Amino acid sequence: MNLLSVDLGAVDWARAQFALTAIYHWLFVPLTLGLGVIMSIMESIYYKTGKEFWKTTTRFWQRLFGINFAMGVATGIILEFEFGTNWSNYSWFVGDIFGAPLAIEGIVAFFLESTFVAVMYFGWNKVSKGFHLTSTWLTTLGATISAWWILVANAWMQYPVGCEFNPDTMRNEMTSFSDVALSPFAIDKFCHTVLSAWVIGAVFVVGVSAWYLLKKREAEKQMALKSMKIGAIVGLAATVLTAVTGDESAYKIAEVQPMKLAAMEALYDGGEKQSLTVVSWVNPFKQPDYEKGGEAPLRIALPHGLSILATRSLDGYVPGVNDILNGYTKPDGTVEPSADEKIERGKKAISALAAYRKAKENGETAEAESQLKILRENFKYFGYGYIKDKSELVPYIPVNFWAFRIMVGLGSFFILYFMVLLFMYWKKKDIPSKRWLLHLGFWLIPLSYICSECGWLVAEFGRQPWTIQDMLPVGASISDIGSGGVATTFFIFLILFTTMLIVELRIMIQQIKRGPGWMKNEE
Repeated sequence: MNLLSVDLGAVDWARAQFALTAIYHWLFVPLTLGLGVIMSIMESIYYKTGKEFWKTTTRFWQRLFGINFAMGVATGIILEFEFGTNWSNYSWFVGDIFGAPLAIEGIVAFFLESTFVAVMYFGWNKVSKGFHLTSTWLTTLGATISAWWILVANAWMQYPVGCEFNPDTMRNEMTSFSDVALSPFAIDKFCHTVLSAWVIGAVFVVGVSAWYLLKKREAEKQMALKSMKIGAIVGLAATVLTAVTGDESAYKIAEVQPMKLAAMEALYDGGEKQSLTVVSWVNPFKQPDYEKGGEAPLRIALPHGLSILATRSLDGYVPGVNDILNGYTKPDGTVEPSADEKIERGKKAISALAAYRKAKENGETAEAESQLKILRENFKYFGYGYIKDKSELVPYIPVNFWAFRIMVGLGSFFILYFMVLLFMYWKKKDIPSKRWLLHLGFWLIPLSYICSECGWLVAEFGRQPWTIQDMLPVGASISDIGSGGVATTFFIFLILFTTMLIVELRIMIQQIKRGPGWMKNEE
């Protein structure tokens, strides 16, 4: 693809449209995953105890789950269509690989969800308690499996494995499905993302329960107190495990996406015994002058922290932005080429591909073999051939730096909040009288979404300019479309998604205000 022919405005608008859809979609997905686990736990308690209280409580949270689930499905379908409309070059280049997990997600996981969600909602008093409980857990499992395959596809874009480029078809073809589906990057991404979704579900349950207690709704008091306790238990476990998987994720990023880690840390010049930045002044509105080296001003850091995070060693070597651009020698003696060398080798690979196809077309077998050899020797840097300037290889540092710290800071605060809440339950404190705790629990709901979205900002902004890490830049992934049409649909989607969000919030708020008591009339 000739990047000179690309409408750069279309690239920006297509990125904006995809980001808009993904952000709105992720407002619904984590609550679905988190509420699914909590309502399944509640129904398990009902199955074991037989108390109608737990049946009513389960049905209340299931009702909120269902409203949110429907909205998530609608935005998810649009998200997948955009691969074909806006990113057809990407879809052609890696469709054999990227399409497989998405197809499995649609055929298997979504089928599982849609089948058992009907039993979950309409099967009360129509099927046995055991079958209904199984349906609830299978609905939650289906949503989680759906997330698994989508995250496998996303993880492959971050760390492409299990594939081989076919110069005759101009496509990357899968060589090992297990390598794609079970790569360490995919497993860790799934665990970290799903656990963070459980945190949002737990915070939501705690926040809504806190609202009932703040309003002194006596009819919902016991439901609120017991729901809050379950939410706090799930929340504490999930936040701690999210932190553990986040640590492992950072280790994987250091291994396969060092530039992302350098941007997250605003690390301009690397080295051994690197400290972990707690906070420093990185201008949020301007890319720093990283070429000058040094470090951001007003820096507070933990000694050796980054080396431990990235290498599991106090003295580990961590490359900075300039090291990655200029080339460096790894501790094992391996020399990492400079960005300029990678760009030249990428151009050589692109030229060799064109020459190979021409020679093959003309029946020049010897020349085709010669060019194929050059292509294979340099294909590792194929994507760099589309990069015009090495500065394009540096993600926007302020977004990565601040989003990472907001995510970690809020996650740490959630752990503290859940610990305090459970301590009060253990000590049998009068929680309804602790209005500061209840107000805080309510406001944790929007903070949990900010935390989650910041995580995705780091994941996606950090791998720019790549659609597929080191293989295909964003500019080479776009469809042959003009910016006008994409800009128009961007605003259509903005209005549509905003309307959907407002509708969902109104329905959810209405259901919360009504409480679970009115559902007893449906028994």
